[in-house]
Order: sequence, then structure tokens, then C-alpha cells
Amino acid sequence: MTSRLRVLVTKIGLDGHDRGSRLVARWLRDAGMEVIYTAPWQSLDTVCSIAADEDVDVIGISTLATDHLLIPKLMDLLRASDLAEVGVVVGGIVPDEEQPQLLEAGVFAVFGPGASGEEVVAAVRRAAEGCVMEGTAP
Repeated sequence: MTSRLRVLVTKIGLDGHDRGSRLVARWLRDAGMEVIYTAPWQSLDTVCSIAADEDVDVIGISTLATDHLLIPKLMDLLRASDLAEVGVVVGGIVPDEEQPQLLEAGVFAVFGPGASGEEVVAAVRRAAEGCVMEGTAP
């Protein structure tokens, strides 16, 4: 028997808009993944701690404000916490010119408004398979 993928869906910083993250959590759950969902306003240290405690395969971060600019620091914290194998995907409002910064930091994929559930589920599965921390788009 194979274990289900474990995905942490969260929001970092001061961004409290959670409609998108709730939708993504449902897509992942409906695809058979185990979803650990947090309230908004998580610190980077808390996200790392939850990822380690819950033994997640992938972290999904939803962003609406400029909190996506914190993600390179999160990637550094994940590497320092021996969690470099955990894939990270980001969805929400990320300006086109700032997406390369996230990919270079090791984010597996960045999704904007209009991404389909199928696209997100497929990227999360690929991120969990080890195609992570390479800065490649889905």
C-alpha cells in the first residue's frame, strides 16, 4: 500500500485572504492527498515547524499581497532545517517580474489566477516526486 501525499496549505506573513487556499486545499483533498491546512498569518518558522512535525511532502503557499517576497527566506529556512526535499508551490498574485526570484530560490511552480485544479494537482504530484528545489516551472 502506498502512502498518500501530505501537503501543507498555508499563508505566510500578514496576508489573511484565504478563499484561494481553501479552494486549492479542496482540489488536493479531492485528488486523494492528505491536506494539513493552517489558518492565515503564519510565520516562516512556524511553517518550517509544521512541515517537519507533519512530515509533509509539499508546501503550498497562497498569496494575495506582497508576502510572496518572504518565500526566498522560507526556502533558506527549509534547507537549514534539513527540509530541502520538501517541494514548494506558490499560488496567487505574484507579478510576472517577481516569479523568477521565487523559482531561483527553489520554488517548484508559481500559479496565478485562473490556474486549473488539474494543473495544481499535477504540479504538486511532480514536486513530491523529487522535482523540487530546481527552480523549474511545471
